[in-house]
Amino acid sequence: MSNVWDSRADAYRTSETHASGDDLDALVELCDPRDGVKILDVATGGGHVARRLREEGAEVVTCDASPGMGADVVCRAEDLPFADGSFDVVVSRIAPHHFSNIGEAVGELARVSNRVVVVEDTLYTSEKVEAAESLRDPTHVRSYSEEEWRDLLESAGLEVERVELFRKTHELEPWLARTGCTGADAERATELLAELLDAGGKSWTDTKILLEARKSQR
Repeated sequence: MSNVWDSRADAYRTSETHASGDDLDALVELCDPRDGVKILDVATGGGHVARRLREEGAEVVTCDASPGMGADVVCRAEDLPFADGSFDVVVSRIAPHHFSNIGEAVGELARVSNRVVVVEDTLYTSEKVEAAESLRDPTHVRSYSEEEWRDLLESAGLEVERVELFRKTHELEPWLARTGCTGADAERATELLAELLDAGGKSWTDTKILLEARKSQR
């Protein structure tokens, strides 16, 4: 997977949908970034979360499985090379649907946090959308429902304190191009998204789920 993501690094660094939005603003607020707060950004990708958190004065460490993303540490979310409770906040944005073992990954996020875990990802919509996502990007594993996310976080010893949903619109052509999806795969992915496309068929809208969960004190 690393080689695939290395080749995509520039596309994700310049991706407007990843670089901005109400969802990103809300996620940054939940992380409470300020001087003295130590934050781990897991699967940092284009680095947009880390940039915003550093601008607010937080000490941020980034990690990613892809060397090409230029993270501080190269590692999988399922194998974070940090001691228990190393960070005040652990965050991951629009990446967990790529994690090969989501349970192990969430367990690691919880393990290395001493206070809060903040996660944002695409909310599960339907099997048609899952099929479109996989055609567009074979590294897609699965999106999860709110109930599944609550179960994952609670199973990792976290207490969910806040859940927000955000509608996010994606221009279809850049969305396909970002992963090099062309030809028959692009056509079929577009067909599968038909119910979510705008009237002109140029963009589609999904829902992002943002969750804040705190280390259980029990």
